[in-house]
Amino acid sequence: QVQLVESGGGSVQAGGSLRLSCAIYGYIPTQYCMGWLRQAPGKGREGVANFISGNTYYSDSVKGRFTISEDNAKNTLFLQMNSLNPEDTAMYYCASTTLSSGSRCSQLLPADYDYWGQGTQVTVSS
Repeated sequence: QVQLVESGGGSVQAGGSLRLSCAIYGYIPTQYCMGWLRQAPGKGREGVANFISGNTYYSDSVKGRFTISEDNAKNTLFLQMNSLNPEDTAMYYCASTTLSSGSRCSQLLPADYDYWGQGTQVTVSS
């Protein structure tokens, strides 16, 4: 069983930065896809960044601004968010899943994830 607990959300002005953390409880195998996803008001949940075996992937909307990383003990996943804009306002979730044969971590849909955190709110004002 895996438990994920996010923290670090808050309110910032446009251009500001936040660092989200996801504490991971339970065993995470190497071939576990970790992801940060977000859901803005009135919109569906979308993938933002993924991390697997040291490789990182980003959606076009955050590429160059956000950085996903993991600590050496593999018990915390981070999302460093720079140059935030109001379009980044959303509930941010940490999620994880094992990859099935033929699937790619960077192409997973929200429904593909097995474990979710409770979310942390990010609000960016103009």
